[in-house]
Amino acid sequence: MPDHKTIKQHKHLKVFGSLLHNGNLWHFNRRSVSGAFAVGFFCAFIPLPAQMVFAAAIAILVQVNLPVSVSLVWITNPITITPIFYGAYKVGAYVLGREVIENDYKLTAEWFSSQLDLIWQPFLLGCLICGLVSSLLAYTAIRLLWRLHIIQHIKERRVRKHNIKTGS
Repeated sequence: MPDHKTIKQHKHLKVFGSLLHNGNLWHFNRRSVSGAFAVGFFCAFIPLPAQMVFAAAIAILVQVNLPVSVSLVWITNPITITPIFYGAYKVGAYVLGREVIENDYKLTAEWFSSQLDLIWQPFLLGCLICGLVSSLLAYTAIRLLWRLHIIQHIKERRVRKHNIKTGS
């Protein structure tokens, strides 16, 4: 995790000023981490180079963990971006009832720009749907895992208390 002072001094984040002093942006608790997963997963599907800036802005506005939100956008990285965005395009094409363009091509910037007039609607709709679904699933999963962890911790504490009382 980057140091919060370093993040506060970052040239792109200085615009948020005193908003960066909110404790939820830096602490790990059930609400801030699950919300950060939702923000990070949603922003990972934004097909723009400024995903991290969007994730930071949304995290600050909804007061969830900033470093987690920003780091999770790297789900879409140079290795994974092609299959993830192609999958989003296929989802959008399916929802719109369009046929997926599948011919001999390489997913390059040149191909993308030449096919943009055909694929932009299903691509953006697919990104929106995948972003919403993945953020909802991530939020729910983190809340559930956090709750299960707390339940396990309480059970272990009860066993320890019982062992102390019985002397075992």
